[in-house]
Amino acid sequence: MIPAIEDRTGVVFDYVPILLGGIFKATGNQSPVEAFAHIRNKPEYDTLEIERFTRRHGIEGYGMNPFFPINTLVLMRGAVAAQRLGVFADYVDEMYRYMWRDHRKMDDLGVLMDALRESGLPADELAGLVNDPGVKQELIDNTNAAVERGAFGSPTFFVNDHIYFGKDRLWEVEEAINLDQQTENRGAA
Repeated sequence: MIPAIEDRTGVVFDYVPILLGGIFKATGNQSPVEAFAHIRNKPEYDTLEIERFTRRHGIEGYGMNPFFPINTLVLMRGAVAAQRLGVFADYVDEMYRYMWRDHRKMDDLGVLMDALRESGLPADELAGLVNDPGVKQELIDNTNAAVERGAFGSPTFFVNDHIYFGKDRLWEVEEAINLDQQTENRGAA
């Protein structure tokens, strides 16, 4: 979905790893899975909506991970480390695959290391960096900056200073990018 928007608009998204639990703590928010767990019919509807969304966008093999929710601290430090090592796109693709297609318990360090190795990613380098003080601080700083900018959950997108929350707002993100480009083109003419 995001790569398709990038292709259509020529804009490259700036991926910023954050710690969702940190955003929840700072904003008083909580996971919808927890917040709505006891609302009659809501979980069933959410499952239906996910099926519709994945079908509409041609996402194959997605399924709810029985281990979800998990602690994503090491995964997100790994994302920061992957950016530093220049393997971020592959890291994200593979971690999503193991989480949502292969249904692995990705907060188990042994499982994570196996997934990294199976993916051909630099597992030992990534593992070494997740405890690096600079990586830890960058994740904290990213999280705090996201909250200061207005984030209260994930995914959150910003087009200039305008915030868009949720995967179901990607069409609005693309629309805002297109409008921004039209404005720039008019100003350049």
